[in-house]
Amino acid sequence: MTQPSLDPTAVTPSGDIQRLLEIMAWLRTPDHGCPWDLEQDFATIAPFTIEEAYEVADAIERGDLADLKDELGDLLLQVVFHARMAEERGIFAFPDVVRAITEKLIRRHPHVFGGDRDMSPEAVKGLWERIKAEEKRARAEERQRLGLPAPAAAGVLAGVPTALPALTRALKLQDKAGKVGFDWNDVDAVLAKIVEEAGEIVEARRAGASQQSVADEVGDLLFAAVNLARHLGVDPEAALRGTNAKFERRFGSIEAALAAKGRSPAEASLDEMDALWNEAKRREREPG
Repeated sequence: MTQPSLDPTAVTPSGDIQRLLEIMAWLRTPDHGCPWDLEQDFATIAPFTIEEAYEVADAIERGDLADLKDELGDLLLQVVFHARMAEERGIFAFPDVVRAITEKLIRRHPHVFGGDRDMSPEAVKGLWERIKAEEKRARAEERQRLGLPAPAAAGVLAGVPTALPALTRALKLQDKAGKVGFDWNDVDAVLAKIVEEAGEIVEARRAGASQQSVADEVGDLLFAAVNLARHLGVDPEAALRGTNAKFERRFGSIEAALAAKGRSPAEASLDEMDALWNEAKRREREPG
């Protein structure tokens, strides 16, 4: 394991990745490192990794490229943090991470870096399954070399991380099932399924079903909505983020309109707020 050679009293920022690796190593070195950094492990850092990825997406969504620079740095730190912890265990180090992704990029683009530059898009797509099979075999060999247990037998839906946002995970599960023919034939069939699932919620409430049963039916409705988005070529996670932003914007208009009258939403009736909502909606749809 590489040891940090750093004077903490004279450390300066740098655009060299090596400086970042040295700082991370110093933070994780017993006796003079950071107490918080030292007590972390893969499991405790994982939620921060997910959070930082979302903050990158948020900066892109807002079109804030200055913020994007900072958020990408935060995300890079997560990679460096995980790599350092792995190096401490003698499993792999940051250069191995870089090597793995460069190998993957070259391997997955033989039409760019190999001798098959004239491949059609269809041929490139057909090559994908073979490349994935080769990568799976290589991962199995690597696990064996490291003395790690072999993963359980994988089914069609294997490989979709459980930590993904539920909408995104539903989309990926549906994609995998669709590739083996378990899919609706057209959008109208999916729309009919959404109507069916909504009806089952109504029936569950009328029958006095348990809260868990109602939650199950709501989950089925959301799953069907994701399927509709998939068939329409819409990213459901991005679509919902957009709707959340729209809701915040329009509700902010309600608050502003009421504040101009010296009032708050809690002091307004639903009918009044609904009218202000529709006004905000109308203004957004006006051209220019």
